[in-house]
Amino acid sequence: MGKRVAIIGAGVSGLASIRSCLEEGLEPICFEKSEDIGGLWKFSDHAEEGRASIYQSVFTNSSKEMMCFPDFPYPDDFPNFMHNSKVQEYITAFCKEKNLLKYIQFKTLVSGINKRPDFSITGQWDVTTERNGKKESAIFDAVLICSGHHVYPNLPKESFPGLKLFKGKCLHSQEYKEPGIFKGKRVLVLGLGNSGCDIATELSHTAEQVMISSRSGSWVMSRVWDDGYPWDMVFITRFETFLKNNLPTAISDWWYIKQMNARFKHENYGLMPLNRALRKEPVFNDELPACILCGTVSIKPNVREFTETSAIFEDGTVFEAIDCVIFATGYSYDYPFLDESIIKSKNNEVILFKGIFPPKLEKPTMAVIGFVQSLGATIPTVDLQARWAVRVIKGTCTLPSVTDMMDDIDKKRGKKLKWFGTSKTVQTDYITYMDELASFIGAKPNIPWLFLTDPKLAGEVFFGPCSPYQFRLVGPGKWPGARNAILTQWDRTLKPTKTRAVGNPQKPCLLCRWVRLFVLPVLFIAVFFALI
Repeated sequence: MGKRVAIIGAGVSGLASIRSCLEEGLEPICFEKSEDIGGLWKFSDHAEEGRASIYQSVFTNSSKEMMCFPDFPYPDDFPNFMHNSKVQEYITAFCKEKNLLKYIQFKTLVSGINKRPDFSITGQWDVTTERNGKKESAIFDAVLICSGHHVYPNLPKESFPGLKLFKGKCLHSQEYKEPGIFKGKRVLVLGLGNSGCDIATELSHTAEQVMISSRSGSWVMSRVWDDGYPWDMVFITRFETFLKNNLPTAISDWWYIKQMNARFKHENYGLMPLNRALRKEPVFNDELPACILCGTVSIKPNVREFTETSAIFEDGTVFEAIDCVIFATGYSYDYPFLDESIIKSKNNEVILFKGIFPPKLEKPTMAVIGFVQSLGATIPTVDLQARWAVRVIKGTCTLPSVTDMMDDIDKKRGKKLKWFGTSKTVQTDYITYMDELASFIGAKPNIPWLFLTDPKLAGEVFFGPCSPYQFRLVGPGKWPGARNAILTQWDRTLKPTKTRAVGNPQKPCLLCRWVRLFVLPVLFIAVFFALI
């Protein structure tokens, strides 16, 4: 084997990293704090400090064809949007198929990662671990940090005057597991993200009253999109990204708002974002609009202050006799085993080239995998991140100079401010980002060449969903089954819904909705000129 690589965490990022190391002939050793793989997707009925946690009812927001490892599709009969137990089943199957378990040391906590005295020459790290009360230290040629960013709850209690007076119960969404204990209660959820909306709609069936307080609103999308297809199979396409990035800003913003409002008018439900054109991550919830219509969930503005039993909102309204406040306020980023100066700037902002590499290290032997967020799924993203990172560690790929990397980071800050409203977000544009990474390792599909040599495949790649298989069509790690997986992705999408035969399955017309969009204005213009 080649260089020894320490991998921190055995979630999907860690498993992708182990596999990438093996593909490149490196020696991976993965340290996992818990007793099983899966990370975030491994459900536990109680929250554990320092470990990601989900509630029992969590389903995926990405469909199965868009969130698989690029050379390992989900079984045909798996539903498109899966319960967390199904995802864990898939992750376990992947781990066994690729024979990854033997590289993982379970129940092992990483307590320290430090540069070796000769780091500027060797790039090596001292990694300290704890198991069964015993500490050990070992030398590694490289480190891949795969511990995720949904671990340390953000509890901004100081932002809510009077909260110390409140006599009800307060908890973070990380602690929420199931709705039974909230039966007949009056619950206030702070935060309009995915967790907050999931919890609120679930509680609406058992609690007496549920309210969601939001500072800035959010777009709410349904998993069921145009003509009943999974949202990401028709929304995340190269053609759509091409139009969004090349149309005039006014037209691009208009089209984005039109898409977000296609299901219902957000202003009528109190959900409209303060800045409608920002591409902040939307909420995926199929129930929330119906709950609002039925009065089982209400949307309120930010809380101005708490009293002993009530919350007073900024519009002067009051939610009285509150039993419980649930903070769905997200997570903070922290790597307690690492000197923060390695990946953070003086103002506590995480600084990583392409969201992966600390740019100022003397040797590029540390990478953070999974520290980005986009409309695209996590699994294909971390797979591509790991493939590039491992090739950099091996020496097959090289990084730009520190100056060029910092210039790129500054440039990305400006783009993030424009698209997402803040320069510190870990959000990114999915297809643009994936193509960037793929181009570094020679795995980006050449669309013009595909249209010349394989028009059928090119049509699916450009106009159809940007599924993970596209990034194993060419280059290192090329998968012989990628072409067929792309051409049959709609068959696997439709199979689990065709449990009662009523005619032939209807696959989407890749260009129909765009033709409808542009034909209508052209028709109006033609009629106008015909009448004058």
